[in-house]
Amino acid sequence: MKALVLAAGLGERMRPLTARTPKPLLEAGGKPLIGWHLEKLAAAGVDEVVINTSWLADQFPQALGDGARWGMRIRYSYEGPDPLETGGGMWRALDLLGRDDAFIAVNGDIWSDVDYARLPSAPAGDAHLVMVDNPAHNPSGDFALDGDRLTSDGPRRLTFSGIGVYRASLFERWREVIGTADGAERDPPRFKLAPLLRAAMARNAVSGEHHRGRWTDVGTPQRLADLDAVLEDEARNR
Repeated sequence: MKALVLAAGLGERMRPLTARTPKPLLEAGGKPLIGWHLEKLAAAGVDEVVINTSWLADQFPQALGDGARWGMRIRYSYEGPDPLETGGGMWRALDLLGRDDAFIAVNGDIWSDVDYARLPSAPAGDAHLVMVDNPAHNPSGDFALDGDRLTSDGPRRLTFSGIGVYRASLFERWREVIGTADGAERDPPRFKLAPLLRAAMARNAVSGEHHRGRWTDVGTPQRLADLDAVLEDEARNR
């Protein structure tokens, strides 16, 4: 199975830490955030990874190389100086990921104990998303989980973890779904992923699961410091 690590964000909420270092390369527990993902992807049998980049893009190949240290092949999808949002970035990366098989995609600026090996290798519909309990910074959640199906709204709203399995079919009618949204007519196009997911949910084509383990959206310097302290403490006590 192939994987995409989304690493093209500007990291504006993490300034000044991200003024000289892209957020996924910031360290917690003695290794870059993106390094935790690559280790887990390799352990799950993923041997081809695409990393999309924009801000300080040259630092990724310098830090990660071609992936040999993890027993995988890493390729880079450069989006230019202006990131393409999650949808546009994923759409652009399809040329490297291929359009026939499903792939894992994970946000490069999160940390979790999700076992990637337990994710479905092929979702029944267009996507399968890992959901988590709503953190303090997102109390209303993102989508509703009803059994193993995700809907745009409902009583059991959870937060999207940034981890999922996708098929290229999610993008088949992306222009129709995105419409005249700002950035859609650019080349390459810039658009969000959420509208495509909601359109797929309306077709009952998105499944989901509730991860009750550990998860952190490393969105502020304080959250990064807190995560680093926890991981360092765990390492000392092993």
